[in-house]
Amino acid sequence: MRALRITLIVVVILGGLFVIADRVAVGFAEDKAADRIKSTEGLAGTPDVSIEGFPFLTQVAGGELDDVKIGIKNYEASTGGTSAAAATIRIDHLSAEMHGVVFNGDYSSATADSATGTASIAYDELLKAAKAEPTQVASGVTARVIGLSDGGNGKIKVTVEATVLGTKLPQPVSVLSSVSVSGDTVKVHADSLPKLGVELAEGRIRAITDFQQKIDELPGGIQLDKVEAAKSGVDISVKGSDVKLVG
Repeated sequence: MRALRITLIVVVILGGLFVIADRVAVGFAEDKAADRIKSTEGLAGTPDVSIEGFPFLTQVAGGELDDVKIGIKNYEASTGGTSAAAATIRIDHLSAEMHGVVFNGDYSSATADSATGTASIAYDELLKAAKAEPTQVASGVTARVIGLSDGGNGKIKVTVEATVLGTKLPQPVSVLSSVSVSGDTVKVHADSLPKLGVELAEGRIRAITDFQQKIDELPGGIQLDKVEAAKSGVDISVKGSDVKLVG
């Protein structure tokens, strides 16, 4: 009986030591992965990396991790623009969960079988894609977008300021707009046209109310999937396959 008790104590101690070693190892791996991703993606800050699943060491022995979560704040995504001001758009927070991550022996590369995640872009950042400069929409009439905000029910409220024959309208006008994703581009399309008190050709006024923003070169090659207007900006779902974490 005493021998059994001693054996159980030894098993518990060894199990505890294994858990400690496993958690130390996973913490070290997360830090290394974060540094590699920062370097590979040219990030200003270090991303958050969380390797899921237990035990970690048995996953390493098998050469594949079940799930890896990554969080990046203030990511500068490419827009394909030619000027410095229009070349990037800031994503406030980009998070992704990588599934089935295979890595090589020296950990210099890692590829996820699939990935899902979310990205959020503030309205003031998306506003850069709209016509913020006064643009002529009819003889003696100019208009420009001065604000984007949550319109409720998944819509964006687009606020337009107009000047007619040299006189600015006393109040800006707003329209509710639908937002969608097409390939690597977020598109904003007015559900109806703003009333400016003069007859306007639809194509001319839509050149103001409707706009799009390309978002390219996301980490690891993940792609835009869906988009929806939210309280402080647009929330975008992203997904991908054969996503490169590093290497």
